[in-house]
Amino acid sequence: MKGIETKLKGCFILEPTVFEDERGYFFESFNENKLEAILGYKPSFVQDNQSKSSYGVVRGLHMQAGEHSQAKLVRVVEGAVIDVAVDVRKDSPTFGQSVAVELSAENKRQLFVPRGFLHGFSVISESAVFFYKCDNGYNKESEDGVNPLDLDLAIDWQLEPKDMLLSEKDKEAQSFADFKSKKA
Repeated sequence: MKGIETKLKGCFILEPTVFEDERGYFFESFNENKLEAILGYKPSFVQDNQSKSSYGVVRGLHMQAGEHSQAKLVRVVEGAVIDVAVDVRKDSPTFGQSVAVELSAENKRQLFVPRGFLHGFSVISESAVFFYKCDNGYNKESEDGVNPLDLDLAIDWQLEPKDMLLSEKDKEAQSFADFKSKKA
């Protein structure tokens, strides 16, 4: 496994070593010791989640705040997505900046999203099965988020606006300006 740190400190693209032959392929999708060597600490994952979405679905931008904050290790097991992480750590020099990475069943890449980040993805294939590990359990009272189409963030979801499918919750989510004012 190879770790590539993005421009956002602590946020890593992980590329597995894939062994292929006429029978198919094999790769190690998770190895605690290798991940610890890349991150510099050992995350303790406590929950796995999986979702399936159709083309055009945009999920996010979500996070858990405070003591229920979550780091995530995300990957796609079927299809392809544009995965986005936005740094919202209060004193970070990259506060408000984002990274977008294509994750697919074909490239087998993963993204490690540290605590203190908004996270979301858009489905750019016919459908996608998205899988992620979390290092803290879900807590409804700790939910926070920003509208994924917020113009201040200017995220390229690689979809035409007419094709985007958002939940009512995400459509009505707060602006990044309102989110920032709560952090001040």
